[in-house]
Amino acid sequence: MAGTTTAERGERQQESSGPPSGGRRPRLRLPLRLRLRTIIILAVVCVLLAGGGIWVLYGSPWARVERVTVSGTRELTRQQVEEAADVPVGAPLISVDTDAIEARLRRELPRIDSVDVVRSWPRGIGLKVTERTPVLLMRSGGKFVEVDDDGVRFATVSKAPEAVPLLEMTVSRSGSAAASLCRFDERRLTREAVLVADSVPARAARALRVVKVRSYDDISLELSGGRTVAWGSAEQGRAKSRTLSALMKAAPGARHFDVSVPTAPASSGS
Repeated sequence: MAGTTTAERGERQQESSGPPSGGRRPRLRLPLRLRLRTIIILAVVCVLLAGGGIWVLYGSPWARVERVTVSGTRELTRQQVEEAADVPVGAPLISVDTDAIEARLRRELPRIDSVDVVRSWPRGIGLKVTERTPVLLMRSGGKFVEVDDDGVRFATVSKAPEAVPLLEMTVSRSGSAAASLCRFDERRLTREAVLVADSVPARAARALRVVKVRSYDDISLELSGGRTVAWGSAEQGRAKSRTLSALMKAAPGARHFDVSVPTAPASSGS
């Protein structure tokens, strides 16, 4: 029998070594029925996972509100905050309307300046409260109305907090003062008084007892020891503060200071 020729040996070697260099190997494709079965199984798994997640969040007893925590209060009590918040204990935690709770707290408790309602998974609601701080007080009968740094009258107390000056509104309703009141209502004048109190230099602030408002541009201060300051309007607060500091240092025995025009200050009395 004749031996294998050189050409035949070359063909067999090429067949055994696969496709030529740079050629593509044929892809292994799953049968259509197997691919459909895989897709259906994956879809069922996704539906089951989604349904299980929804049940855990809304239907299971593991993610329902069981406790409410309150932090940040000073004057308010925990009970007051909890009652005003009216958190739906027992409801699914995911369904609690935190915005509605915040709005309810601010409406029911004006002393609250801001509040952050947070979900504490898996079973809690946290109420982080920031209370308003009084910077001025207004007399109301035998009590005091607290005013914050935005000019908001937020609470009435029977005892005046220490080191908080009084605000006296003595606006006349006749003449030029009446015209000022028509242009700047009491709410605006209250904010102006707050600006003045905030601008008073530290040395005078420690002695500040009363801020008197007669009109927008007629605000004065009463300090301890019978001393007074004519401040004018709340405008140029920084310049007036620097001028008052210099006057009090230059004339420590003076009883009356006028910084209503900070470029032409005056002091008198001794």
